[in-house]
Amino acid sequence: MEFLFPHQEPRKVQSALMQQIYSCIENKQNLLAHAPTGIGKTASYLAPALTYAIKNEKTLFFLTPRHSQHHIVIETTKKIQKKFNTDFKVVDFIGKKHMCLQPGVDILSNSEFHEYCRELRKKDNCEFYLNLKSKTQRNLCLSEIKEPLHVEELVKHCSKHNLCPYEIAALLGKKAKVIIADYYHILSPTVRESLFNRLQIDLSNCIIYFDESHNLPDRCRDLLTTNISSITLDYALREDKAFKFSFEDELLNIQNNLSQLSKTIPIEKQEVLVKKEDFVVNLDLIEDLKWAADEVRDKQKRSSLGTVANFLESWLGPDRSFIRVISNGFTKIGKPFINLSYRCLDPSLLISQLTAHSLIFMSGTLSPTEMYLDLLGLDKNKTVTTEFSNPFPQQNRLNLIVPTVTTKYTKRDEAMYKKISKICSEITNIVPGNTAIFFPSYDLLNKINLTFLNESEKTVFIEKPGLSKLERQEMIDKFKSYNKSGAVLLGAASGSFGEGIDLPGDFLKCVIVVGLPLAKPDIETQELISYYDELFAKGWDYAYIYPAIITSLQNAGRCIRSETDKGCIVFLDERYSWQSYKKCFPSDANFETTKIPVPRIKEFFENNN
Repeated sequence: MEFLFPHQEPRKVQSALMQQIYSCIENKQNLLAHAPTGIGKTASYLAPALTYAIKNEKTLFFLTPRHSQHHIVIETTKKIQKKFNTDFKVVDFIGKKHMCLQPGVDILSNSEFHEYCRELRKKDNCEFYLNLKSKTQRNLCLSEIKEPLHVEELVKHCSKHNLCPYEIAALLGKKAKVIIADYYHILSPTVRESLFNRLQIDLSNCIIYFDESHNLPDRCRDLLTTNISSITLDYALREDKAFKFSFEDELLNIQNNLSQLSKTIPIEKQEVLVKKEDFVVNLDLIEDLKWAADEVRDKQKRSSLGTVANFLESWLGPDRSFIRVISNGFTKIGKPFINLSYRCLDPSLLISQLTAHSLIFMSGTLSPTEMYLDLLGLDKNKTVTTEFSNPFPQQNRLNLIVPTVTTKYTKRDEAMYKKISKICSEITNIVPGNTAIFFPSYDLLNKINLTFLNESEKTVFIEKPGLSKLERQEMIDKFKSYNKSGAVLLGAASGSFGEGIDLPGDFLKCVIVVGLPLAKPDIETQELISYYDELFAKGWDYAYIYPAIITSLQNAGRCIRSETDKGCIVFLDERYSWQSYKKCFPSDANFETTKIPVPRIKEFFENNN
C-alpha cells in the first residue's frame, strides 16, 4: 500500500506505524499508541488516514491541546498536496472566541462568549456576521483562498473582507477532507453538535486523531466540571441592582447558603465534600436568571447572572462519577472567597459518546497504554494498543537518576534546598550550553532559586506563573540566544515550558527534573484514587503516581527532539530509584543511577562533541 507520505522515504518505524493506523481505520478499530518524540507522528497519521479517507469519502479530524501545534499540520498537508499534486481541502479551527473580530471578547469565558455571540447575531448587531449575506462579498473571500491557511492567516484574510472568520471556516469545512481543531470541538457535546450541523457531516463518517493524548483524561474531566464563587455572586448582585431586576433576595439566599456550607470546613483544612441536597436549587430561578442574563447581554458582553444560572443547572446533574466540594480561598490580592464546585471524576463520560468511524490516540507519554484504555473507557474488543520504542540513538542520550536528595514533603527544609541547589548549579555550570530545570511547584522553585542564583555561573531565566503567550515566546527566544555560552531556565513542571515547547539542535543540552510533581493530596485527588480503585483496583497508580511520572517525562522530553540531538537528562530525587516509581517508566528508558553526576556528565559531553 502506497500512502500519501509527504517526505522522501519513511523510516522503518514510520512505516510500521502507518501500516498499523491504516489497518485500524480499514477495520473500523480504534488505536491507542505510545509513540515517542521523533517518530514523526503528524505525517505518520495524515499519510495513511488521508489515503483511506480520499478513497472512502471520510473526513479527518486532527485535534490538538494547543493552538501552536496546528502549524505543523498545515505545513504537512501542503507538502502532501505538492508532492502528489492532489487538491483536498483543509480548514483550521480554534475556539470561536479566538477567531472573533469583535473587540474586547478576550476577557470573556467560553460560555460567556457563546452567549454574547448568540445575542449579537440574534439582534443583528454583528457586522461581520451580517456581511455573510452578501454572496458577492462571501464568494470573493473564499475564492482568494488558494491553499491551506493557518487559522491566524484565515482571521487576517477575513478581517480584510469584514467577514466572520468562524463562519468562513465553517463554509470551507463543508468541503474539507482535513479539519484541524482543538479537543474542545469534539469533546464538548454542544460545540460538536453545532459544528457538525454547520459542516453537514456525521460523526460516524469521521476519523478522529487526538494528538498528545496523555492530556485527555484531565481535559475531559475539566470540561464536565463547573463552579461558582462568592465573588461571582457579588458581581451578580451588582448586576441585579444596576439593571433593576428583583433577584436580590434569591441571590442573597444563595450567598448565605454558601457561607453556611463553608462553616462546615474544619479549621485545619481548606475544603470539604458536600452533597447535592446541601445546596438547594430553585428550578424556577434558573429560567428567570437566564432571561435576565439575555437582557444584560443586550447592553454588555458578559452576565454574572448567566454564570449563576448555568452553575445552578449543572449542580442538579448526576451523583455517580462526580463530587461536590466547598472550599475557602484567597484572591491574588489576599481577599477571601468561598468556592462551590461540581467536579467530574470520569473522563470516559465524554469519550464514550464518540461513535466515530475510528479514533486514533497517540502521544510520546502514552505508557502504560492499559491505563489510558481504562481511563478513556475504550472498547477493548475494538481498540488496538501498541508501544513503539524511542527511535533516537541511545548513545546520544544520557539518562541519570541522582538519589541523594528528595522533594518529599516530610524531608523539605533549608538544608535540603541548599543541597538540591548545589547539585543543580554544579551540573549546569559544566554543561556546554543551555539547561532547563523543572520543579514540582513555583513555591519550591522560588525557595531553591534563592540559593541557586548565587551559585550559578550562567545567566538565569525564571518562569513566573500566568505568563502571556507573548511573554513566553520572548523568554524562550532570549533563552535560545544563549545556546553558545549557556543559560539556565528555571520552570515549573506543569507550567508554560514543561510541555509543548520545541528546543531542537543545540538550543537545549540538559534537562534536570527536580523531585516528583505529584498531585496535591486534596479532596479531588483522594476521591480520584478511591474512584479508580473501585473501577480498576489501581487508584494509587492511576490518580497519583503515573500522572507525576508522565509530567516528568514530558519535562525530560524537551531535551532530545531529533535523531541528531545530544543531551543529558537528570532525574533528581531518590524516589526515581524506587521500584514502585521506576516501573512506571517506558521499558526502553535505560537509566544510570549515580550519586556523583558531574564526572559522568562531563564524560558524556566530551565524547559527544
